Amino acid sequence: MKKILLDTNAYTRLLTGDDSVLNVVASAETVFMSIFVLGELHAGFAGGAKFRENQEILTRFLAKSSVMIVNATAETAEVFGELKNALKQAGTPLPINDVWIASHGLETGSVVITYDLQFRKIAGIRLWGEI
Repeated sequence: MKKILLDTNAYTRLLTGDDSVLNVVASAETVFMSIFVLGELHAGFAGGAKFRENQEILTRFLAKSSVMIVNATAETAEVFGELKNALKQAGTPLPINDVWIASHGLETGSVVITYDLQFRKIAGIRLWGEI
């Protein structure tokens, strides 16, 4: 996989030493981090006992040459709108942040690295084989 996008739970598993995630991150040419994943991580850090340590680890990870932050753009908003409507029409709504994260996966053409099975409800998304 050349381009991957890490979901929040995959980043967390990466930090705990999950070999599956370590291997996929190590072999990827580009590791995308959605701004929405970063928001979820910062929210988790804020409520945790290791705030400063987690912030420093994330900062070092984001500084790697293969890691790119994906910000929300007008294109992201368009993909989000289409995806959210499709999920609503299918009767399979997802948490709003997951729709944004999936939108970034679709927008970048990345394989989404996640342990969250509900991403399977999204037509056209490229998912990692571990789920």
